[in-house]
Amino acid sequence: MQLFDWIVLIVTLLFIVGYGSWKTRGSKTVEDFILGNNETPWYTVGLSVMATQASAITFLSTPGQAYHDGMGFVQFYFGLPIAMIVICVTFIPLYHKNKVFTAYEFLEKRFDLKTRSLAAILFLVQRGLGTGLTIYAPAIILSALLGWNLTLMNIIIGVLVIIYTFSGGTKAVNVTQKQQMFVIMSGMFITFFLILHYLPNDMTFTSALHIAGANDKMNIVDFSFNPEEKYTFWSGITGGFFLALAYFGTDQSQVGRYLSGKSVRESQMGLIMNGLLKVPMQFFILLTGVMVFVFFQFNPVPLNFNPNNKIVIEKSAYKEEYHALEKKLVTLSEDKKVINLLYIDQLNQDFDNPILRKELVTLSNKEKDLRDRAKEIISRADPASETNDKDYVFFHFILNYLPKGLIGLLLAVILSAAMSSTASGLNALASTTAIDIYKRNLRTVKSEKHYLNATKFFTLFWGVVAILFACVGTLFENLIQLVNIIGSIFYGTVLGIFLVGFYLRRVKAKAMFISAIISQITIFVIYYFMIAIHPSGQEKLGYLWLNFIGAILTIILALFMQIAFFRGEKESDSVVLE
Repeated sequence: MQLFDWIVLIVTLLFIVGYGSWKTRGSKTVEDFILGNNETPWYTVGLSVMATQASAITFLSTPGQAYHDGMGFVQFYFGLPIAMIVICVTFIPLYHKNKVFTAYEFLEKRFDLKTRSLAAILFLVQRGLGTGLTIYAPAIILSALLGWNLTLMNIIIGVLVIIYTFSGGTKAVNVTQKQQMFVIMSGMFITFFLILHYLPNDMTFTSALHIAGANDKMNIVDFSFNPEEKYTFWSGITGGFFLALAYFGTDQSQVGRYLSGKSVRESQMGLIMNGLLKVPMQFFILLTGVMVFVFFQFNPVPLNFNPNNKIVIEKSAYKEEYHALEKKLVTLSEDKKVINLLYIDQLNQDFDNPILRKELVTLSNKEKDLRDRAKEIISRADPASETNDKDYVFFHFILNYLPKGLIGLLLAVILSAAMSSTASGLNALASTTAIDIYKRNLRTVKSEKHYLNATKFFTLFWGVVAILFACVGTLFENLIQLVNIIGSIFYGTVLGIFLVGFYLRRVKAKAMFISAIISQITIFVIYYFMIAIHPSGQEKLGYLWLNFIGAILTIILALFMQIAFFRGEKESDSVVLE
């Protein structure tokens, strides 16, 4: 990195932190700190919702995902717009009518304190770990690629977020996320058009898409019912719907974003904005990754993008074997470049040569074989090494091919995304701890200022917890998968509680609480025997199915328990369900 890159990076981050702290200073009430006095306009709600979900991993992993596997991952988001409609029609009006500070406050009005506390605790466990991940994931990649100290990176990201989240609460999160989304999307658009500029002069965007298509990178929609396919239209519509419904409808890190809206209509418009823009945004990010793939058809490419693996190899007895594969890749890359240039020339003459297309596929398969053999060597050199290099593809391109200044901007993009997700997480954790656990279970009534200070204290507390978790992240293998699994273990039960609360009025508190406990224990058992233990090396059940199973199981058990054992239980009088 050059001096100018450092200046761009530091000025951008300090502006976001300083502006957010200054613009939202002086919160005097809990309502102001948690709900932003319900002054947030719809477009800020929409941008804040998008920024909360768009973590740094979105902008690091997604282009790498497209580089290796193509555009099919976009199907994962197909259920999201439908979930936005359901939340707008049911969730938002009920939250606003019941004047709740958190999503879980609604559950006490609908059921009882036990159910509210259970849902809040389940959220705190999985979101507490997830917030640490939003710091750790970009920090470990940046530290590997730039040689920065990992612990220092964790602390810097965490402290920057704590400063403005502690100062201004929800309003600060919303305000800064507008700036962060501007930085993020500006950086991505500039990068995309620079990639196109770097392609051979006689190559059009259409030609680039043809090259990507010849390498099976443009298979966007798969209507097959093959369960072995990870991403299909049907899994996106069903599994993606339940996941989005749980995340946007019951996770306080998202609920807190639209509860701060000026009105029900403003909150709904913000979520509809997210529903309309999320799939196109993910499509664009994936397309950027595909263009990086096309770029590397004409430029040198490493055998493995993770620089840590190169260090491991150089210190091992397998160095010469690995170098031999690198030489083969260099020769193969030259062959690919020649064939691609010939293919472009014929495309410019309106002839899609099937022989050249077949040759491109053959060369791509040979390259894949070299990469797989390289991963085997890396694993032999160090069994603990992470051979999956998808997270490092886009950043390798940024560091090696972008001009001065833009590298600093793209680093700011990644850190801004990390900060936006972390800020929403801290704000949600603090709000839930202060309102659902501390205030509700405190036996004496305290002043408004006391609860405001308590919320700020919990912001600081969870910030420190997140930093500590990020700093010990190296003690765990596959941390990202670990936290995704933890989220899936808890999301289903929590979603089931809310769906019963919204749609099944006959189910009352006792049946709901007992059913949720049984459902959560059952999910633990299913996870242990069908996912955690798989000596054959093949899981019996994908962990994402736990979201669907947990929700459906909670609903069925609640109905059964109410009919079989609790027919005479009376409904709470305080909840507004109309």
